[in-house]
Amino acid sequence: MKGALLVNLGSPESTDPKDVKKYLGEFLMDERVIDVPYWFRSFLVKGIILNTRPKKSAAAYKKIWWKDGSPLIVLSERLQKKVQEKTDIPVALAMRYGTMTIKKGLQELHDKGVTEVLLVPLYPQFAMATTETIVVLAEEIRKEFFPEMKITDVPAFYKKPEYINALANSIKDYLADKEYDHLLFSYHGVPERHIRKSDITKSHCKIDGSCCNTPSKAHEFCYRHQCFQTTKNVISALNLDPKTVSTSFQSRLGVDPWLQPYTDRTIVKKAEKEGIKKLAIVTPAFVSDCLETLEEIAMEGKEEFLEAGGEEFHTVPCINDNEEWVTVLTNWIREF
Repeated sequence: MKGALLVNLGSPESTDPKDVKKYLGEFLMDERVIDVPYWFRSFLVKGIILNTRPKKSAAAYKKIWWKDGSPLIVLSERLQKKVQEKTDIPVALAMRYGTMTIKKGLQELHDKGVTEVLLVPLYPQFAMATTETIVVLAEEIRKEFFPEMKITDVPAFYKKPEYINALANSIKDYLADKEYDHLLFSYHGVPERHIRKSDITKSHCKIDGSCCNTPSKAHEFCYRHQCFQTTKNVISALNLDPKTVSTSFQSRLGVDPWLQPYTDRTIVKKAEKEGIKKLAIVTPAFVSDCLETLEEIAMEGKEEFLEAGGEEFHTVPCINDNEEWVTVLTNWIREF
């Protein structure tokens, strides 16, 4: 019997600093998130970050927390429910971090008699810290607790036409009655070393102005290429003027170089240096709205833009439980 497991990032149980600290500890101790030797990662996370960041993060979560709970969890649950209503195949939901574990998700499917699982990491682009960590952990759990199960994972879907159409239409619909001079695609940032580590050719990814545009097998696992390609595909789908669209990366951590250009600096530059008065931002690295979209972009980003001289700032919602996206996801599951 077949079943599907949707997997998103996860969230603290509440906005209490203790819950936030527990969540951040699990998240940041993942060797694919902070990919340094364990001793150094432990020192960095447990010795420094968890002694300073939880209170600040808790305050940020409080700004965006909904009555029903974490926006990311609530939106993911809505998505799962809508997909389940459209198919007889059992569909479960899990998170990579937090209490809604992948093990619980697989157990739910197992209890319904599922032996073949379609694993759906809810990330359009492949990255070590997102898709890979989900796939690796799911396989480890399968081997230990559900050896009779077979898991097939959905690869990065950043260039699937049906996904691009759903994303493009959601952007078009949201901005239909709004004026904007420029559309910025902001993707979650990753350290440059992650790009090189994911390069299966071990030589292609130079992170320069040409490698992402030069055909290569490396692109199958290159987050940077896939982000830029997502932007290009949406530009094509919406017939936009490339001069009015750009790409940037948000949420950097630490002092090592991360993918550039940085979103916060780009937002300020658009207003101060380029004279952009009306800016719209879309965040296609996320399927569901979360802290990074609702607080970092919609609140902090807006404040930075207005302070730099901008006048209107529009944050396009993620595709969340958008009906077209629900249909796309349901069809993938049916075709499994």
